[in-house]
Amino acid sequence: MSQRTFKGGVHPFEGKELSKDKPVKEFRPEGEYVFPLSQHIGAPSKAIVEVGDTVLRGQKIAEAGGFVSSPVFSSVSGTVKKLEKRRGAVGDMVDSIIIESDGKFNSVEFKGTEDPSKLSSEEIIKKIQEAGIVGMGGAGFPTHVKLSPKDPKKIDYIIMNAAECEPYLTSDYRTMIESPEKLVSGMKIILSLFPKAQGVFAIENNKLDCIEIFNKLIKGEERMSVTVLVTKYPQGGERQIIHAVTGRDINSKMLPADAGCIVDNVSTIAAIDDAVSRGIPLIDRTFTVTGDAVCEPRNFRVPCGVSFQQILDEAGGFVKEPEKLISGGPMMGFAMFDLSAPVTKTTSALLALGFDEASAEETTNCINCGRCVDACPERLIPSRLADYAMYGNDELFEKWYGLECIECGSCSFVCPAKRPLAQDIKSKKKFVLAAKRAAQAALKAKAEEKSKG
Repeated sequence: MSQRTFKGGVHPFEGKELSKDKPVKEFRPEGEYVFPLSQHIGAPSKAIVEVGDTVLRGQKIAEAGGFVSSPVFSSVSGTVKKLEKRRGAVGDMVDSIIIESDGKFNSVEFKGTEDPSKLSSEEIIKKIQEAGIVGMGGAGFPTHVKLSPKDPKKIDYIIMNAAECEPYLTSDYRTMIESPEKLVSGMKIILSLFPKAQGVFAIENNKLDCIEIFNKLIKGEERMSVTVLVTKYPQGGERQIIHAVTGRDINSKMLPADAGCIVDNVSTIAAIDDAVSRGIPLIDRTFTVTGDAVCEPRNFRVPCGVSFQQILDEAGGFVKEPEKLISGGPMMGFAMFDLSAPVTKTTSALLALGFDEASAEETTNCINCGRCVDACPERLIPSRLADYAMYGNDELFEKWYGLECIECGSCSFVCPAKRPLAQDIKSKKKFVLAAKRAAQAALKAKAEEKSKG
């Protein structure tokens, strides 16, 4: 069995044994649900309900704020209680719709398509757009935009990103084990948009059972195949998985479509099948609660808008007081201080760790060992970039390709001096990009002023 990968990367403790063998449990609690209007890249959604309105599960409550945007649907039936700002998982205050569930989960009538192959490309894209589907692996890019490249005939590969390389997370794994037919159906729907493309199920070799399942399911399918990936972090990074599957490379100035590829997460492809085949918008998602501080780590199918705290309570709460709470995985997730935050389209896990190893480490001086260079999947020099970031040298930061950092954290993970390399580079990268956007806006304003004069 040939296995593909990329240069660099690391092998952190996987931790998946805590929840990988726990089947997905349906969980629909009563109480208050919070629906942020910014659950995706692009313009925020616009609320189309008012306080006091009665809504049904599956009813649109916010419309897209532009082409690069996405509508929001209620995952519960109940009454609109408030329209106000609420804190999200990353700590920001976001305009939100608050709905009090009536506990009944009465839904609108979902109208599916008996034979999706009879739909035109435009009809499929419209169904995906109207269902509010975005990248559910964390990025949140509106899927209808991703599936609408300038020239569909130049797309050679549709890649299902089934690496799930973040430690501890198992929601994608359980989806592949429990609903593989839905993923094959979703892949067929996407392939119908791209006549020349090959559908690839890219799965790491720590999921041999999934590899076997998909090889059996797609037997005889000429346009589908399984690619086995080496288990390594960040194998699921978009650039890394494209290189591993196709040998092609992209950089920060390119889109996957520029390399003839489209990459979609497992949950996203499942949502595409729900939207096109069954007419169900994105209202639920699979979610992992795990970590050594959790009483009963497991996987849930939850309505969007439910709080992290409610899901944790369903998992038995804490078996010991956690030192670290993370939304997502330990490598690229976000530290949390408030579990009242809602689950959104892009939040996949709650990780509770009894010991905060990162905070306990003492940072010392760089010893020029080069381990960060060996680990970097983008072949950068993280120690040097972190120095430029620390001393505010934007020019050298750009010159040494700091904007190519994918913020995976591999450099920080292997650094014997325990320097926060990835964090320093990430902060400087945001500053540089913000400065570029401000400069472009100033030039545009100046040009408009000149044209008026």
